[in-house]
Amino acid sequence: MLAAILFDLDGTIVNSDPIHYRAWKEMLLNFSIEIDETFYKSKISGRLNPEIVRDILPQLSLTEGEEFADEKEALFRKLASDLQPLSGFSELLAWTETHQLKRALVTNAPRLNAEYMLEVLGIREAFHVIVLADDCIAGKPDPEPYKVALNKLGIQAEEAIALEDSPSGIRAAVGANIRTIGIASSHNPQLLQEVGAFMAIPDFTDLQLWTLLNSLIEADLTAIASNF
Repeated sequence: MLAAILFDLDGTIVNSDPIHYRAWKEMLLNFSIEIDETFYKSKISGRLNPEIVRDILPQLSLTEGEEFADEKEALFRKLASDLQPLSGFSELLAWTETHQLKRALVTNAPRLNAEYMLEVLGIREAFHVIVLADDCIAGKPDPEPYKVALNKLGIQAEEAIALEDSPSGIRAAVGANIRTIGIASSHNPQLLQEVGAFMAIPDFTDLQLWTLLNSLIEADLTAIASNF
């Protein structure tokens, strides 16, 4: 039975990757490091800031690395004042309301970024549960954030569907045994399926998504009716 949909934030609800890319590119130029989109997707997208900084700027101390990451995220927020959700997101929220499904946000975004994006998008109250990597013993690609979300929602993995845009996020959701749909806003659909997504779609208007969701609801209703 479908009881909840679990959403990633960056790249899933909103295509914020171009802004993150711009912020990282600008910040790394201070260290004479020039990056392109391939570098961003392979070395940065979907990862936690401490890991990224350790890999790209190993010469920085822990404190310096934290200051760098904080400055980068402040630049992101400065650039992200006009964010819009992916097409079909509002309709999907309304659909979950109609069918009384729970909604969780599961994100690696730093707390200030998550709060800012939810405010800009006008969806601060849209989720029953919000799980940040900061609140967990490990962030994505570790499955811990998704396990925390399932626990807070009081459901089993088989009762949920996760929506994720990055390989690390998909590995996290699949690692928690959740059926996962890839949102190909910034990564190749084939790559998302190779790392575990059972379906990859460009946004929330895709017919595949709606056919699946409606079929699951119909199956649940049929199962309920057969018990009477």
